[in-house]
Amino acid sequence: MNTLSYKTVAANKATVDKQWVLVDAEGQILGRLASKVAKLLRGKHKPNFTPNVDCGDNVVIINASKVQLTGNKWDARLLFNYSGYPGGRHDKTPRQMIAESPERLLERTVKGMLPKNRLGAKILKNLYVYAGAEHQQEAQQPKVLDINAMK
Repeated sequence: MNTLSYKTVAANKATVDKQWVLVDAEGQILGRLASKVAKLLRGKHKPNFTPNVDCGDNVVIINASKVQLTGNKWDARLLFNYSGYPGGRHDKTPRQMIAESPERLLERTVKGMLPKNRLGAKILKNLYVYAGAEHQQEAQQPKVLDINAMK
């Protein structure tokens, strides 16, 4: 038996194969979509996943304004920002947030599912979210991915 063929290969910046992926968020449940997108961004679906390297894909999400929430979460859930000053907490419901900026609701949800360190901040820069069906990454020719077929 040749034991030299069983070497663990660790990915690095030069050997990573980054692809462009297009995901349509129309009719998708927010949390389920965000967890699958976080998995794509992190690169956990690839066989050469390395935890300390940005080996995920670049993800473009369109139709972010048509994402769904189950139950009464549109009005019952409160999302808050805190400025750091006394009395600086600002509460918003997902309905208010999606009315102001649909992209920020999805970005915030995906950000919460990524590592809370410098690598997580770097990985988040590979996410591009658009409220409508048009996007600016057509030159990269992203391949359309059916997010429901993903585990």
